[in-house]
Amino acid sequence: MAGAVHWRYRFREIDSSKKDNLDRFIPNRSAINFGYAHNMLTEGAKKGKENLAEMSTYQKLLAQACDIPTRILAFKNKPPTPKEIWPPLPPPPPQCRSSKPKRHIPKTWERKLDAPYMVDDFCLNLLDWGSSNVISIALENSVYLWNASNSSTSELVTVDDEYGPVTSVSWASDGRHIAVGLNNSIVQIWDATATKQLRTLRGGHRGRVGSLAWNSHILTTGGMDGKIVDNDLRVRSHIVQTYMGHDQEVCGLKWSPSGRQLASGGNDNVVHIWDRSLVSLNSPTRCLHRFEEHRGAVKALAWSPFQSNLLASGGGVGDNCIKMWNTRTGVRLNSVDTGSQVCTLLWNKNERELLSSHGFTENQLTLWKYPSMVKMAELNGHTSRVLHMTQSPDGCMVATAAADETMRLWNVFETPLKTSDEPFAKFNRIR
Repeated sequence: MAGAVHWRYRFREIDSSKKDNLDRFIPNRSAINFGYAHNMLTEGAKKGKENLAEMSTYQKLLAQACDIPTRILAFKNKPPTPKEIWPPLPPPPPQCRSSKPKRHIPKTWERKLDAPYMVDDFCLNLLDWGSSNVISIALENSVYLWNASNSSTSELVTVDDEYGPVTSVSWASDGRHIAVGLNNSIVQIWDATATKQLRTLRGGHRGRVGSLAWNSHILTTGGMDGKIVDNDLRVRSHIVQTYMGHDQEVCGLKWSPSGRQLASGGNDNVVHIWDRSLVSLNSPTRCLHRFEEHRGAVKALAWSPFQSNLLASGGGVGDNCIKMWNTRTGVRLNSVDTGSQVCTLLWNKNERELLSSHGFTENQLTLWKYPSMVKMAELNGHTSRVLHMTQSPDGCMVATAAADETMRLWNVFETPLKTSDEPFAKFNRIR
């Protein structure tokens, strides 16, 4: 043991005595270029004194302590610029902004027409805009036609008191034929171009006919008796189908764009969806869906033009809600409390927007963004509830009629109308 310790201390003494020969700080002798080092030690020493004056204090001290030429501590040349293996990436493209300009929504009407003796009744449908750009409006016992192309007005028909008042009007898709519903349960078919009555439909109802809807050659009528009747105008016995589901007056009727489903709203607060393939003369009460969530009469119905099986419905006093329905599944998609009676609904044909007309207290039009149902604008002008609303053939203009006995044209969905040079362009009389 003693010998082991003796030799350990002896090893340390021998190791420390060879201090000048240490090379432990050089990790690998094979990596040293001795020729270059010798050259730098001999030839570079001549320039050492010159470089020494230019070096930092630390470098001077280090060079003097090691007793070596200072050139070894300096770079001989700048390192070569690395070659680019990949080409440089192009700069990111500028952030794209929508080229579509922000649409301006005028808050006031474009035209105002006097409409005296307008019947103030929520369940009637007294205004329609045909494909020939002619507006039909019922004022008490008469139906008037206003041509939106030239602002001319004509009287189509005036019925006797025993038949009147007129309770509904609706254009066929051809823009020439028009149906007129009367208070005594009769429906008249007119050729508006020739100002000639073509036919009278009887026997379908036991009370006034307040709602009408065309589906090709089929005219569907809704009455105060709660019945809905399909009338085929090609045959003598025109009643081809009857729908029984409402306990009170039918206030609204709308066929889907496909013509397969019929939506009906009633004074009993109920919305029915009827499928033509399910209903027959033997089962007139078999509806596809029955919606009972409204707490007020339902007159406002509108099928979406861009999404099949999407129906919007609006409730009257006591409900004030717009509801969205999937008529394929029967599921309610959304419900919005508008704060006032919903009289009518219209979809924008070009954008995902919905327009509603209202009663007390503001009597306004409200434009909603779908599907968020964020309020985009409110249009004021009428001084009484806006009972009727219809859309121009091109989808740009909207006509409204209210209990204040005026009809107004609004540029809700497009640019404002050009200023007319004719006198009183902003105010006309229908009769």
